[in-house]
Amino acid sequence: MPTDPGTASTPVDNTRPPRIIPRSKHPISRKNIDREALKVLYRLRDAGHLAYLVGGGVRDLYLGKTPKDFDISTDARPGQLRKLFKNSRLIGRRFRLVQVFFHGNKIVEVSTFRCRSEFDLNGVASNGAENILAANNTYGSPCDDAFRRDLTINGLFYEIENYTIIDYTDGVKDLEQGLIRFIGEPERRVQRDPARMLRVIRHAARNNFSIEPRTWQAITHHKDKLMLCPISRIRDELMKDLHSVACRAWAQLAMDSGIFYVLFPFYKPVHDAPESAESRELLLALQAVVDRLHSRGIKLPDQLLFSLLLLPWAIAEYDLLNNNFRGPEFQRFLHKIKKRLDDILGPMSIKRAHKESMAMHIATLPQFIGFTRDNNWPKWLKRKSYYRECDLFSRIFSEASGGKKIPEHIIAESIPQITSKARHKPSGKRRYKKRGSPGPAFASKKNGGIFGLKK
Repeated sequence: MPTDPGTASTPVDNTRPPRIIPRSKHPISRKNIDREALKVLYRLRDAGHLAYLVGGGVRDLYLGKTPKDFDISTDARPGQLRKLFKNSRLIGRRFRLVQVFFHGNKIVEVSTFRCRSEFDLNGVASNGAENILAANNTYGSPCDDAFRRDLTINGLFYEIENYTIIDYTDGVKDLEQGLIRFIGEPERRVQRDPARMLRVIRHAARNNFSIEPRTWQAITHHKDKLMLCPISRIRDELMKDLHSVACRAWAQLAMDSGIFYVLFPFYKPVHDAPESAESRELLLALQAVVDRLHSRGIKLPDQLLFSLLLLPWAIAEYDLLNNNFRGPEFQRFLHKIKKRLDDILGPMSIKRAHKESMAMHIATLPQFIGFTRDNNWPKWLKRKSYYRECDLFSRIFSEASGGKKIPEHIIAESIPQITSKARHKPSGKRRYKKRGSPGPAFASKKNGGIFGLKK
């Protein structure tokens, strides 16, 4: 939720010098930076280039976390980087990045400092188009690159010459205050790339930070624009949140901001009903159990995470806990759920196999609750391919509803079988396709911004 930190969004100011935080005033140590990232930084320095550790890696190191990635920005151009690092390749169409490869499948991504677009500066591009992110590879200064980033806490640079943090955006101040804030004008930043709203919610949830009021206001005002983004991008961003250890906090912020109901509009009538408190509480309780499992390093499959997210809706929609169907009635009920999931999740482009698993999780829940309660498991059920996954699903529901924690032996037995099933690919004849280009990856005549925003 927003708080009042006393200042508004970070202004875009080229003339203001950055704040330099010396090693004695910050907690980042080279010992916590991957050896491969240090090799890249030192080689760039020795070749006479300016190079910084940037973005989320600096943020996480400052907070005492282990970064997932160590990204680097430099004044060296992509062609120069390719000559400097023979173990590299060039990727990207809009922004050219160089991936440097190391043993153990480690990759360090290096980008050239980029300048801000005219939209960032004026809100209108040179051709008069508004709210469309222009395609360009225009390079700039470290200051330009910092202000081009989404959040102040992601605009920090770490340099290895003097071990200092370079802060153009007051990101260190916001880290210390526990605040999520857009760089620049929030309304403009959200409209330029609506997916930034998801990242605000994510970082606030994962770090237990507050959201700056104007940033929060921009999200609540423009949340509907989220669906202008390519659905594949939204789905990928959503899966990052569902696989985190902050699912409960994410769900709470997503509901409070209205983002949740943009992503899942079918939940709106359920949560608008007079008895909605119970449904909300169950949703948060289910995500709390997911957080507990994820914090132990237990990776739940995508389809199970989606089923848990949809369960409170299904309980309200079908009076699920009072309908323990058997035989032909169960098959009709299962088919009904499958069809409904096709309708409500169609825009998400979820795999059909995953939707079928989700329908099975939901439809069998009353049966599994009864079998667990009576400790009377039919032998035929334990031979079913869906048994382990549905059993774990029902036990997560039971724990979220105030029951006992899932027994350790159930977790130990279920997770390996579920994950191996997810990795399994059916064998059979290989189908050879005719050589040649599969066609364009996108329609060149289709209008839209560089992130796929519709005009």
